[in-house]
Amino acid sequence: MWFVLGEYRISGRRAAEISASIERAVGEGVLQPGELLPPMRDLAERLGVNPNTVAAAYRTLRERGVIETAGRRGSRVRPKPATTAREMIRVEVPPGVRDLSDGNPDPALLPPLAGAFAAAAARGDKEPVLYGDAPVDPELERLARAGLHADGVPEGPVAVTSGALDAVERVLAAHLRPGDAVVVEDPGWGSLLDLVPALGLRTVPVAVDDEGPVPKDVRGALEGGARALVVTDRAQNPTGAALTAERAEALRAVLADHPGTLLIEDDHGHHIVDLPLHPLAGVTHRWAFSRSAAKAYGPDLRLAVLTGDALTLDRVRGRQRLGPGWVSLTLQRAVARLWADGAVDPAGVAARYGERRDALAEALRRRGVVARGRSGMNLWVPVPDETGAVARLLHTGWAVAPGARFRMNTPPGIRVTVSTLTDAEIEPLAEAIAAAVRPGEADRRTYA
Repeated sequence: MWFVLGEYRISGRRAAEISASIERAVGEGVLQPGELLPPMRDLAERLGVNPNTVAAAYRTLRERGVIETAGRRGSRVRPKPATTAREMIRVEVPPGVRDLSDGNPDPALLPPLAGAFAAAAARGDKEPVLYGDAPVDPELERLARAGLHADGVPEGPVAVTSGALDAVERVLAAHLRPGDAVVVEDPGWGSLLDLVPALGLRTVPVAVDDEGPVPKDVRGALEGGARALVVTDRAQNPTGAALTAERAEALRAVLADHPGTLLIEDDHGHHIVDLPLHPLAGVTHRWAFSRSAAKAYGPDLRLAVLTGDALTLDRVRGRQRLGPGWVSLTLQRAVARLWADGAVDPAGVAARYGERRDALAEALRRRGVVARGRSGMNLWVPVPDETGAVARLLHTGWAVAPGARFRMNTPPGIRVTVSTLTDAEIEPLAEAIAAAVRPGEADRRTYA
């Protein structure tokens, strides 16, 4: 038996077969984002199965991030199902085109790694890491605790994860169940916007200005039943937003009214930003704070230090033991050595990125183009026609990231990674962006 939905036949007798049939249609684009699925009883009747079988199939699809259910309004394909990752929304960079789309740090500002890894490996030769050893290197933990304490992050246990996204995933999985809502920044980190529905959770986007998430939007989302909030403290991707003391105070006041909220903070900008940290942690019962090494020390260093309340960290570490077990102690010791030796000059790196970012923003301003970027290595440029702007820039020799990778309800934009810009490129790039953003007089007046 089958059920015809548009031009597609949903088929299957078992829950796994029905869910696979629907997911296959979504992956092939036959069922479009937002398309309404048949009520469970109707589908069960047409397929000749028990309604509980269809309910189990729909539950599987929710958990896999393929569909969402809104009570009596029924179930529908997610606006951005997990089968269509945002990382696929990118431009192919032809030879000879300057790539400013990848979000990578400047290799020239990354520290040499050979010495730190040689020292860590030599220690491993003398004292091999064995099953049952402590999962966190004591020196890394000591350095992490000292840095977090200096930045005002509350005391808590320490874990080490394979980067910031791994930390966020583990914390969300420790507390939330499929169908729960998570407040995310819009525009925000594309990988996070993929991760949340992939875990069977619902994304609730809130606006972001230069100082971080807008408090009234966060309050509305939490009053609407959202159970978690993910915040980027500094160098927000893609806008460069950074929490100010005033904004942090306002957000803490919102969270104080919702102490049951799971708060997750991402400080991936550590050691590439010279703005002070204004953490939110300590207001809610359940919280986690992640500090990763990728941007300052190299993306291949898949390591983040995670702290939080005792229950959250206990659940994270317990589940980690049943999976990878631990993050390589050799890697941890190498990162600890880099931190202890001061391998990166945070002020110098932040200044270099800031000079490039501010120079491009000023050049755009002189041409009547708005650009956002208070910290980090990216600028966000609102555009009236995202596809056209990206295509025109590519035609003139510049590749930028389409804003669709990062936004949900936010109007169109493009992200420009400034990390490797040279002084000689600033004016030509600004001219190209201005021409791409407002090719006609009407657009010119809009951005004046």
